[in-house]
Amino acid sequence: MEYQNKVGHQMRWGYQVLLSFGCSLVLGVSAALAYQEAPVTDGGRITGKVTLKGSKPVPRGFNLVTFPDPLYCGRISNGAGWRLLKEFTIDEKNGVKDVVVMLSGIERGKPFAFQEPQIEAGDCQFKPSVTVVRDGGKVTVVNMDPVMHDIQAYETSNLGPRVLFNVPLPISPKHTMVASMGSDYKQHIAGTPMTQGINMTKGRRVFVMQCGFHAYMESWGMAVDNPYFALTDQAGRFEIGDIPPGKYKLVVWHPQARQTIEQEVTISAKGSAMMNVAIQPREGTRAGMDTVENPRFGLGILKDHEIKPTLELQQP
Repeated sequence: MEYQNKVGHQMRWGYQVLLSFGCSLVLGVSAALAYQEAPVTDGGRITGKVTLKGSKPVPRGFNLVTFPDPLYCGRISNGAGWRLLKEFTIDEKNGVKDVVVMLSGIERGKPFAFQEPQIEAGDCQFKPSVTVVRDGGKVTVVNMDPVMHDIQAYETSNLGPRVLFNVPLPISPKHTMVASMGSDYKQHIAGTPMTQGINMTKGRRVFVMQCGFHAYMESWGMAVDNPYFALTDQAGRFEIGDIPPGKYKLVVWHPQARQTIEQEVTISAKGSAMMNVAIQPREGTRAGMDTVENPRFGLGILKDHEIKPTLELQQP
């Protein structure tokens, strides 16, 4: 019962987060007209940096003993049987990596050569964890691990998350199926790629994919409808170029930020604008996600086996 309550808290928390994202984006981001490619004359650019305001939140904790494949997935763990899901990647100057920055209100401009996302499941994590998607486009996911994964993808809606697809992620037959700490069990070998369509409800932009077996595996996406977007680098910097002169709305989004930020920006002919933005961590309950020891689900359950963080010893 104690375990069921914990998992129930995690699921309800996730659904609440998805719903809050959907509501904020419906109010904050308007649907754009169909984008048209056209020559850009005297285009400008926008640069800037996204930083985190306030203290970095404590990572969410997942007790590996309560999920499948604790030995393999525990190669990235805190050394006490917990897998930590860090919600922000931040440098020493508070720059935030993998924030989606985009311009809305652009109807015509440079070619929209969109590269559909390729996501890998490796070492029990989805990479990249944040990306961009396109409504009506596709996403390809491949399993590199010797353990089973399942991809469950959702979009947000005013009634809560709506399932986009739910399919198993095949393991390569070249993998050894005998769990061990040996080198053979640590190889990355691609299984059969799974390509799925992304067909979102009108006005919805947030895409999230989770593993049905390992709740700490997440990958988020923001749907874009023009080529004027960027993902921030390791220092939180971004640049968007070849922008037609005009007045637009700069949208700044991160899946774990408190809200989507929108700011007006004017791009002059051959001009350069700078926009620095600070985002704040989301607030709310984190029930069932603290690394609190529970004797009923301690490492003793594994008996002679040991969860060793051989790839990464995670720190809070």
